[in-house]
Order: sequence, then structure tokens, then C-alpha cells
Amino acid sequence: MKNHAELSEVFNKDEQRVNWHDETLWFVRQKRDKATHQIPDWEELREAASQIKHNVLSDLGNYLEQFEKNAVNNGIRVHWAVDAQEHNKIVHSILKRHGISQMVKSKSMLTEECHLNHYLEDKGINVVDSDLGELIVQLAKEPPSHIVLPCIHKKKEEIGDIFHEHLGSAKGEADPQILTETARIHLRNTFLSRRAALTGVNFAVAETGEFVVCTNEGNADMGAHLSDVHIASMGIEKLIPKRKDLGVFLRLLTRSATGQPITTYSSHFKRPRPGQEMHIILVDNGRSVQLGREDFRNSLKCIRCGACMNTCPVYRRSGGHSYHTAVAGPIGSILAPNLDMKQYADLPFASTLCGSCSNVCPVKIDIHEQLYKWRQVIVKEGYGDKKKAAAMQAMAYTLSSPKVYRLAGKAGRWVMKHTPFAVNNPLNPWYKQRDMPEAPKESFGEWYAKNRG
Repeated sequence: MKNHAELSEVFNKDEQRVNWHDETLWFVRQKRDKATHQIPDWEELREAASQIKHNVLSDLGNYLEQFEKNAVNNGIRVHWAVDAQEHNKIVHSILKRHGISQMVKSKSMLTEECHLNHYLEDKGINVVDSDLGELIVQLAKEPPSHIVLPCIHKKKEEIGDIFHEHLGSAKGEADPQILTETARIHLRNTFLSRRAALTGVNFAVAETGEFVVCTNEGNADMGAHLSDVHIASMGIEKLIPKRKDLGVFLRLLTRSATGQPITTYSSHFKRPRPGQEMHIILVDNGRSVQLGREDFRNSLKCIRCGACMNTCPVYRRSGGHSYHTAVAGPIGSILAPNLDMKQYADLPFASTLCGSCSNVCPVKIDIHEQLYKWRQVIVKEGYGDKKKAAAMQAMAYTLSSPKVYRLAGKAGRWVMKHTPFAVNNPLNPWYKQRDMPEAPKESFGEWYAKNRG
């Protein structure tokens, strides 16, 4: 499997796309800033949300039991899944019991994490993603590249080509309104004909046993309300203690994500309607392990707003697919190594550690500090880049000896001046995107001895 640097090179071959992707996401970041500056108590909201989540994580077991008890009393069937495979088996067993071979699904990053679509397709179950962005990447046979803006890497002309091929829109049609109406017509029949619907969960309330789904398109509501079976997939960290706490998180979520004051639809699901079955699957999939890692526990506070992606200079110029994991960007780079440290050892290094991600996080996750800590863990565990490790050992030896350091400096200046091709070549990652500087005539130490000695 290619690592982040290699996958970034693929994305960077199209310079115009990179620039457009960068500018678009920075525009979303600016919208976020404008929205937050209109709230006088924004920092107090962030602190409140962070403390509420801290409280949940410190007593997660009891809150989960409280939620299960209240949800069962409401008529919801509660399932527990230790990992992605068990989650997928539970979904399939529910569909199989009802003889259902078609399902409509709204946005759920957890199901992307579990690779549910592929699993069900292998079992003969047809799954249609009803979120517009998710539908586009599903038709393109690609994973989402962003947790809020799944097809942000696609231009409208490319979406027009996809819709022409799969949905029958006019060839060359690129008008966003017409393309949206095309998708709406296609999805209308899907909503009316599917007996099962799956949604994600943005927040679950321990106090009441209800869960909340936030969308801008109303697709989760259409699927859930028209179906005979409603399945909700939820990571165990999505709990909040009381319903009143929603006032804090709903004010933070979309302002951080898209600059909106609130989602268009914040739908509460507490009990199934008469004749309907409602299931919720509580999924661990490595979250308990992360909870036990003191340095990385705070990452479970994440409310999946995507603000860290919109501000990250590396993400904006490398694309979401370069992270080769369901949740990309800075937050994904601290979640993924917890699932598989060896496979995702490259991701914590895909950062400048500038701290912008931590600054915009609505629940105050120390993202850049956790990226740095993951680097230390990965190197200690032996999963770091072997070439980089050897280079660092050489540098440690060089920097620990003044004599060797001065000799290396002279050799480096001579090489850059007389044989620049030894440095300016594709084997030097720095040279791939930059021109190497002109070699100085003398070192700073030599200059200082001559002028200040």
C-alpha cells in the first residue's frame, strides 16, 4: 500500500485541482471564522463541550448502560459490536431476518470505517447512499475524501459526467441545480421503495435513550420515516449525558463545519413509530483501546465537524484520499494508528504541527500535540521509516561532535557549489517541490570568528 507522501504525489500532479481544492477549503474555514466571531461566548461554549465530553469519557461504561436501559424502555433494540466485522454481521442479520435485499443509507462515517457497503454488496444487498456527496462518490466507486464534504475533490463538470453515465442526465450538464434535481428524482424512488434505512448518529443522550441525526438535506429523515426497519450505527463515544447538553453541541457543530448557525435538520429519534422496528448498534472498534491511552483519549471527544481538515495546510494540498483511511486529515491521523499502528504509521507525520487544527477544534482536542506523541510512539515501536531513522542517527552523531559538525558543513557547502546535481535530484524529497538554496561561502561560526571574535 502506498503511504501518504506517495498518494499525495498522485493528487499533486494536477496543480490546478490542488489550488482549487486548497482555496475552496480555506473559504469554508473563513466562513467558520465569521460564524464563530458572531458568538460572544464561543470560547466558553468550546470549554463547556470539552468538559462535557471529558465527563462522558471518564464514566463511559455507566453512561452506556444508562443509554441502553432508556433506549430499550423506549422500544429501541440495542446491539453491541466489538469491531467492524461484528457491526456488519449485525446489520446483515437484521436485513436477512426481514428478507430485505435493498437498503437506503444516509451519511455515516462509522459505516465507512467498517466498510459496510462492500460487505453488504458481497452478501447480495443493494445499498444506495442518499447524501448527495456520498451518492456521487459511490457512483464514482470512490471513498469520501472529507467527513462533511465527501466529494469536495470533484469538480462540477466531473459530477456531470458521473450523473450522465449513471443517472441519465444530459451530456455536458454541469449546472449544480440541475444536477441536484437529477439526484433528487433518482433518490425519490429509492426512498419510496426501500423497506430498510440506515443512519449514522451525531449525538446520543444517555438521560433519555434518544439519538440525534444532523443533516442539511433531510435524507436521513426521509429514509427513516418511510422505512419498516431503521438501523442506526453509532460509535460508543457519541454519548452526551443530558438532553440540555445538545444546546452546546448543536451551536458548535455546523458553525465549525460549514459556517452555518445550525444544521437544517436536527432530528431526534426516541422510539419507533407503530409497526416499525428501530435498532441501534453500539460499536467499539478500537475505541476502548484509545480510551485506555491517556495521551490519546481526548481524540474520542471528536464530533466529526471537519474543521481541522478545512484549516490543515497539508490536507488542503494533498487531498483526503492520500490518508488511505475512512477519516482523513489531522483527526484521522490520530485515530487511525490506534486501529493499526503499522498500516497507518505514516499519517502522524503528514503534518506541519502548526497547531491550527487544535485552534479550531470545537471540543478543544489537542490534535497537534497528539500527532507529535504518536510520532514518538511509532518510532519507539519500530514502525517508523527506516531510512529516516538512519538519517536521524547520522545527524545525532554529527551534531554531537563539533569537529564532525564543522567537517560536514564544509563538505556540504563544497558539494552544493561544485556538484549540485548530487543534491538537486529526484532522490531528494525537498528538491521535488523547491529549488535548493545557494551554498554560503562560509559557515556562521567562521563568519562570527572573523567579524566578532
